Amino acid sequence: MANYSIQELMIVAAAREIRDGEVIFVGMRLPITAYGVARLTHAPNAVGLFECGIARYAPADGMLYTMSDPPNQENAAWTSGLVPVMSQLQRGRVDAGFIGGAEIDRYGNINTSYIGDFGNPEVKLPGSGGAADIAAMSKRLLAIMNHEKRRLVERVDYVTSPGYLNGGTGRTEAGIAGGPAAVITDRAILRPHGDDHELHLASVHPEHTAEEVREHTGWNLKDMPGMAETPPPSREELDALHAIDKDGFWRS
Repeated sequence: MANYSIQELMIVAAAREIRDGEVIFVGMRLPITAYGVARLTHAPNAVGLFECGIARYAPADGMLYTMSDPPNQENAAWTSGLVPVMSQLQRGRVDAGFIGGAEIDRYGNINTSYIGDFGNPEVKLPGSGGAADIAAMSKRLLAIMNHEKRRLVERVDYVTSPGYLNGGTGRTEAGIAGGPAAVITDRAILRPHGDDHELHLASVHPEHTAEEVREHTGWNLKDMPGMAETPPPSREELDALHAIDKDGFWRS
């Protein structure tokens, strides 16, 4: 029996994607905690940008449930507004951005707008927020979501946040740099591979199997060369996570 939860593994896996010294556009929910874990472990010089207008170095001292909570404002490096923070994307200063989504397809396109027909959708989702900007203008994109067949689909119903579009050179031809670098789920980590930039299975989380992951994926998911098991969280990573998520809200 693992001494960590799947939420803890997802947060730690997301934190590992942050490199020291990078400027990170931190999304809502799990990415807030992942940024703090990265800062307390392997990336002590990372900078966090929050869409609500906050930039900070050290993670907040208090518990965060949203990015706008008072502890995130206290001792921040910069408290401004949405436009000044979003402008850092346009200036090419953001190394990586974190977002989630309702659907993602094999080329990393993300849908947070509609399920079903655009004119008469089955479900109307919250929409883009800043996700389209983050996906289009970060140097690389990191996505976190649950691994279900209805979420990892052959083709999203609506492209809210562009991935590699139709694959191949589609993103470049659209004049968009960067692109998806990792999709972290509760079962595995997927990464783009090959000239088509199709998402491949890069690692499987402990206590899960590649067959199970493929069974819950809506396209013919291929293995990436060197596909392996996701390393479990270390004691240092778990200690950092518990220091950030003091109430256990995000890791349970």
